[in-house]
Amino acid sequence: MTARAACLVLLLLAVPAPVTPQVSVATAVTEFDVNGLKVLVKRRDSSQTVVAGLFLRGGARNVTSANAGIESLMLDVASEASAAYPRARLRRELARTGSSLSFGANRDYSAMTLASPKRGFDAGWAMLVDAVLRPAFTADDFERVRTRRLNGLISMDDTPDAFIGALQARVAFAGHPYTNEPEGTPASVKAITLDDLKRFHQQMMVTSRLLLVVVGNVDPEDIRRKAQTAFGSIPRGSYQEAPFPALRFAGPTLMVTARQLPTNYVSGLYPAPAPGSPDYYAMRVATTILRDRVFEEVRTKRNLSYAPDAFLSAQAVNSGGLYFTAVEANQTVQLMLAEVARLQREDVPAGLIRATGQGFLTTSFLEQETNSAQTGVLALNELVGGGWRKAELMLDHVRAVTPADVRRVAGTYMRNLQFVGLGNPDSFDRQAFTRAP
Repeated sequence: MTARAACLVLLLLAVPAPVTPQVSVATAVTEFDVNGLKVLVKRRDSSQTVVAGLFLRGGARNVTSANAGIESLMLDVASEASAAYPRARLRRELARTGSSLSFGANRDYSAMTLASPKRGFDAGWAMLVDAVLRPAFTADDFERVRTRRLNGLISMDDTPDAFIGALQARVAFAGHPYTNEPEGTPASVKAITLDDLKRFHQQMMVTSRLLLVVVGNVDPEDIRRKAQTAFGSIPRGSYQEAPFPALRFAGPTLMVTARQLPTNYVSGLYPAPAPGSPDYYAMRVATTILRDRVFEEVRTKRNLSYAPDAFLSAQAVNSGGLYFTAVEANQTVQLMLAEVARLQREDVPAGLIRATGQGFLTTSFLEQETNSAQTGVLALNELVGGGWRKAELMLDHVRAVTPADVRRVAGTYMRNLQFVGLGNPDSFDRQAFTRAP
C-alpha cells in the first residue's frame, strides 16, 4: 500500500471560549474544539514519533462526475510546495527533520498527514499547516502532477486487478455518489484547471469540514495552542454532513468484459452494514469465517484459484463481497456461493466464533502498533463509524456475537451479488453466477 493510500488508509471568524477537554482513560484520547475544528489527541508517552493527520470531510459529496479527482489532485499539488516552503526548501526541511508528508483520498474523506520524529515535530507541523492552508499551487507543479496522475489513470486498464475494481464500482455504484472515483477519470482530471483547483481549495478549507488527529508523545495543550494559532483565523463555514443513499440491489447480476488473459478475474459485491452499526461486528465475524471456508474449498482442496477471498469494506456506504481469479470461473463461484448458503442456513459453532474473536484481538494489536495506524483508526471511527470512542469497543462487540447473529447477517446481506468478470466471456455461465445462495 502506498503512503498516499495508507494516509488511508487524509475556518474561523471568531474564537469561542475554551472547551473543557474530555479524556478517555482507556485510550488516553483528549478531545476539544478549536472554532469549529474538532481535534483528537492520543498521547503515547513511550513513542519517539508523532503523526498528525488533517482530514477533510465529505468525500464523494464534494465532487461530481465532471470534477472527480479534484480533491486528491489538490492534496497532491499542495504537498509539492507552499507559500513559506517552495519546492526545494520543503524537500530539504523534510529531509533535515526526518519528516514526511503524505496524502490520500477515498469515497468518504481525504487527508494530508505528517509523520516526524518527536524532536522534529514543531518544524514538521509548520510545514503541514503551510501546505494545507497556503499551498503554492504553481503552474509548473500543477501541470507536472496532473500529467503524472493522468498517465496513471490511463494505464490502470492495463492492470487486471485495478481494472476489475473500477468495473465493479461502475456496476455496483451506478447512479450513486460513490460512482465518482476519488482519483477521478482521465476525462475529469484532464478537464480540471489550476483556477478550478484554487477555487476548490478555498471552498474546502473551512473548519466545519476538518478533523485533526494527532498521535504520539505530545502534550494535548500544546496541540490545542498550535491548532488555535493555525486555524483560529480562517472561516468556520457551515458544512453539515448529509447521509449517503443506501445501496440496494434488486437481484443478482453478471457483467463480463472481454480481455485476453491467462485467467479470469471475478469480483462480486453486496451491500453490508457500515462500521459502528449493530450488525457490523457480526458481519466481520461472518466474513472472516467465510474467507477461511472459501480458501479451504477453492484453494486448499481443489487448487482452482490462488487467492480466493471474501472481503468486507469499511465505508459509510459499506459493501462486502467475493473475489477470485480462476480459469474455471463457474465451478469456483459455485463453490463460493455454496459456502455463503451454508453460512445462511447453519449455525456456526460458538467455539469458532470465540476463536475468530481471539484472532481479531491479535490482529487489532498488530495493526495498531504504529502511530500512523492509530491515527487512521481514530479518524475512520470518527468520520464513518459513529464516533472515535467506538474504536475501543470493537473487541467487546465482536465477543458478543452469537451463532444466530452470524446466520442472520449472512442471510440479510449476502444476497443479490453484483458480479463483474474480466476475461473470456465464453467461460462464464450466467446461471452459475446469478442463482441465489
